Amino acid sequence: MRFESVTPRKSKPRRTSSLAEHVLYVVFIGGACCALARPCLGQQEQRVETPPTTAASRSASQSSTTGQAPQASKSEQPETESETKKKRLLRGSFLVAPLPISSPAIGTGIVPVLGYIFPFSRNDKISPPSVIGVAGLATNNGSRGFAVGGQLYLKENTYRITSGFARGNVNYDIYGTGVFAGRKLPLNQTGQAFFAEFLRRIGWKFFTGPRFVTGRSFLTVVPNNASNFPIPPNIGLNTTLTAIGAKLTRDTSPNRFYPTSGSFFNFTSDFFSQTLGSKYSFQSYKATFSEYWSLSDTQVLAYDAYFCGTGGSPPFYGNCIYGTNNELRGYTAGQFFTRYALATQLEYRRVLPKRFGFVVFGGIGGAIPSGAQLYGSRKFLPSGGGGLRFALSKKYHVNLRADIAQGRDGHTFGMGVGEAF
Repeated sequence: MRFESVTPRKSKPRRTSSLAEHVLYVVFIGGACCALARPCLGQQEQRVETPPTTAASRSASQSSTTGQAPQASKSEQPETESETKKKRLLRGSFLVAPLPISSPAIGTGIVPVLGYIFPFSRNDKISPPSVIGVAGLATNNGSRGFAVGGQLYLKENTYRITSGFARGNVNYDIYGTGVFAGRKLPLNQTGQAFFAEFLRRIGWKFFTGPRFVTGRSFLTVVPNNASNFPIPPNIGLNTTLTAIGAKLTRDTSPNRFYPTSGSFFNFTSDFFSQTLGSKYSFQSYKATFSEYWSLSDTQVLAYDAYFCGTGGSPPFYGNCIYGTNNELRGYTAGQFFTRYALATQLEYRRVLPKRFGFVVFGGIGGAIPSGAQLYGSRKFLPSGGGGLRFALSKKYHVNLRADIAQGRDGHTFGMGVGEAF
């Protein structure tokens, strides 16, 4: 799961945002707790130990020279209780990142992030490190939110459990198309969401299992001067969305936080149904494929492809929302929410001395709405840019990233924890 905040800098006044960007988006940031949610083997620190035979020979030598009985060296003496407790406290690594956010949709503020990476069992040398964390949201337009979640790897990487909860209050604008192009409607949306999934290894490094998503929100229109703007349905009503689904994933990269080789595949399907208590009945499908090539000890070339599709009759914020999953940088999350979304990108990564690094990336994508949508339009979306990296954790190679990207209508500046893909 990767934490992230984006500062859009537009050359044109057309901007949008949505609940998925700032409330449900926060929960899936917190649910993977650091974007750090791709399953693969984490790197571990190496310890250099003195061979027992060497230590014994040293003791024997000292004994024969001094004529005294061999004594245990300081390193061989039993650990004190305080030393044992200290080692337990240093079991994992903490990540602290107060990410700034400045958005024309929800204002200026901060997204504080606290994460902890640790092995779930000391005796388990196969499972990747687990992650737990919490994230918040506070801006000057009154938007507030928090999320807490975690991802656990159990029984020598046989089981994977992910769960997260978020609650928030977000003020944002949506923009129309066609005759309403350039016009905006201010909304206030409060809500909460819970997400959980349980995966089991089935062979060939594939994992699969069920998912569950549920949430409730209350949507109102903020008093404004807009007239004849298409109003979203169910304004002023409590709306519940509930879904069961499935996930299939496979990861062969050596480090889940900084992949240098291998590949990553992920497919999810969620089925929202009124029989489960959901206000709307629709389906959501997402697929991601990434490939990594190590050019040298300090250079990596990474490729990513992304697809999102929805069926049925989703609410406008239940569609594919461009920019919420780093599928293409250079676009404000929520600027395009459509029935289908495609994206592909390539990134060059270089590690520099003193924990620093940089990346250069480029990509193309597309947003494809359906004829029945009130908002959204068909767009061809190019993107390109670069960024800097700083290693927050040398043990697991977790980077703080700062990227600037040029999109179709302007550019954005974004910060986050973990690589974009």
